[in-house]
Amino acid sequence: MKKVLLATEKPFAAPAVTGIRKVFSDAGYELSVLEKYTGQEPLIQAVKVVNAMIIRSDVIDRNVIEQAPNLKIVVRAGAGYDNIDLNACTEKGVVAMNTPGQNSNAVAELLFGMMLYTARKQFNGDSGTELREKSIGIHGFGWVGRYVAAIAKGFGMKIHAYDPYVDATVFEKEGVTGHKDLQSLYESCQFITLHIPLTDTTKESVNYSLLSKMPKGATLINTARKEVISESSLLQMFEERNDFTYLADVQPDCAQKIAILYPGRYLFTPKKMGAQTEEANNNAGIAAAKQIVNFFEKGDVSCKVN
Repeated sequence: MKKVLLATEKPFAAPAVTGIRKVFSDAGYELSVLEKYTGQEPLIQAVKVVNAMIIRSDVIDRNVIEQAPNLKIVVRAGAGYDNIDLNACTEKGVVAMNTPGQNSNAVAELLFGMMLYTARKQFNGDSGTELREKSIGIHGFGWVGRYVAAIAKGFGMKIHAYDPYVDATVFEKEGVTGHKDLQSLYESCQFITLHIPLTDTTKESVNYSLLSKMPKGATLINTARKEVISESSLLQMFEERNDFTYLADVQPDCAQKIAILYPGRYLFTPKKMGAQTEEANNNAGIAAAKQIVNFFEKGDVSCKVN
């Protein structure tokens, strides 16, 4: 019997756990649940006997991998997977996966909520601006980016995108103006929304040379990872451009400085909230469970990231 660990320092909603249990029960697998744990030791003890693991933002580093001799697969219920040591997984023959697309609509809806709230001056009674006819640039045209494009169409926005891994025919099919380089994307759009993973290449790649190209009324939205932005560049934009606004569901390290110096020109959620909906909880958790079953029963590695 396969043994699976659901390790979530920040637990799934109860309906999601129920759905995960059913997937594994139907497959004849044994599920153990570790929730709201503190420190790495409970996790290390729990992984010693399992064959598979589902996590959320939990850190699966080399130490955890090396303490799990029977582990064959770990699935991050969500899109980002920088909390998993992929090199350690590969060295130990562990398949690492994410669940692409399951949280995408939740993230897209959140960023439009932040955009509207800020465009209307945080509902303080002052006149704001409309989204209609404004240009939005989607930096990274994966699952989330495509949901953003679909919603932006409903607002009557002009939609632009850049993604070096997406063919131009995809942009055409989605009714989006594709760009061959980032500079032209940033030059063309009042709103830029980031949907790129954190890698060695993307770390601090959103810098002053790009941001300074944005037109008047520039708004940068980050529902990806804080590390993809150069914070020194972010502060320089705030200082030099009083028309610049930054919205994020992951606070930068310089958040306190921004709050003191630039009130009304930022919006930070208290924690990362892109996937915090009942639907996204259910979708990502159950998708992760099904991927584990399909991996063992069918050899399916279609969502492998290492």
